[in-house]
Amino acid sequence: MFRFKACGNINYSASHFLLVIVTTLLLSSCAWFPSVQESPYQLVKTWGEKGDAPGQFNEPTGIAVSGKELFVSDSRNARIQAFDFDGNFQRQFGEPGEGAGQLGRPMNLTVANGELYVADYFNDRIQVYSLQGEFLRAIGKPGAGPGEFNAPGGVAVAPNGDLFVADFYNQRVQQLVANGSFIRQWGATGETGVWAGEFNYPTDVAIAPDGMFYVADGYNDRVQVFSQSGDFSHKWGGPLAMNLFGSFNGWFATVTGISVGPQGNVFVADFYNDRVQKFTAGGEFVNAFGFPTQGPTHTAIAVAIADDGTVFVADYANHQIQKWRPGE
Repeated sequence: MFRFKACGNINYSASHFLLVIVTTLLLSSCAWFPSVQESPYQLVKTWGEKGDAPGQFNEPTGIAVSGKELFVSDSRNARIQAFDFDGNFQRQFGEPGEGAGQLGRPMNLTVANGELYVADYFNDRIQVYSLQGEFLRAIGKPGAGPGEFNAPGGVAVAPNGDLFVADFYNQRVQQLVANGSFIRQWGATGETGVWAGEFNYPTDVAIAPDGMFYVADGYNDRVQVFSQSGDFSHKWGGPLAMNLFGSFNGWFATVTGISVGPQGNVFVADFYNDRVQKFTAGGEFVNAFGFPTQGPTHTAIAVAIADDGTVFVADYANHQIQKWRPGE
C-alpha cells in the first residue's frame, strides 16, 4: 500500500482553490456524461427491405405520424408510402421527376392541419399533399434569396400556418407564411458557424406546442432552440454544444432528424451513432436507444412519436422501419 506524506505547508486558500477545481471537474463530468434516467426502450417490430415494391424501401429518410398512420419518405424510390402502426402497407404517392407532385429526394416530413409537408431535397422546394396523396401545392424554388432553397432537409408548421424550413446548403432556417412569402431567417446565408444562431448544414426543424422551435443543427452535432418570438433560447450536444462530436450520452455524431413527443420530450436522430436520443425540452438527457454499433451503420436518420409514446425510426442502412416502445 502506498502512503503519501501530509503536505503541511499548503495554506487554506490553495486548498480551497483545489477543492473548487475538483468540484468543477466533477460537475462538468456529470453534465457532459449524463446517465440514463428511465427504463430502456424495447424494439418491438421492424419491417421493410431494399426494393421498389409496395412496402419495400430504398434508403428511407423521413417519417411522420398522423392518427394511426405512418408516412415514410422512400427517398431513392422518390415516393411517399403510408402504413398502419403494424407495418401494413396502405398506399403510396409521388414519382421521380421535377413536375408538380413529382419528387427528387424526399427527406423529413411533417403533418399539420390534415396535410403532409415534404422537404423535396433535390427539387429545392416544399411540397404539400393531402393525407390520401393528392398533390396540393409547392412552396419555394432553387436559390439563395428570401423564400428560396438549396436542398431543404426538413420543415415544421406553426399553428398559424407559418413554415420553418431547414435550408441545408444555404446554412439557415427560414420562416415563411403559408403561401411561401418570406418573414425572416436565422443564420447567415451560405456561412457556417458554431455560435448561437449559426448553423452547419441544418437538417430538420420541430415545433413544440408552446411555440418553441428546435433545430437539428446537423454537422454542428447539436440542437438549437429558439423562442416563439425568434430569440435564441439554449442549445445542447457535447461540451458547450460547439461542434464537438462523440458517442457519449447527450453527444451527437451528425443530427439528421428531430421530433417533439406528446409529453414535450425531444427525440433526436443521431445518425452516425446509430441511435435515437431522448431529452427534456430543456436539453437534459433522458434515454438513448438503437441498434448495436457492430451492426449496419446509419440506422437512425429520422424519428416520429405517436400519441401513445411509440417511437418510429427510419432505418436508412437496412431499408426498413423500426418500432420502439418505452420500457416498463
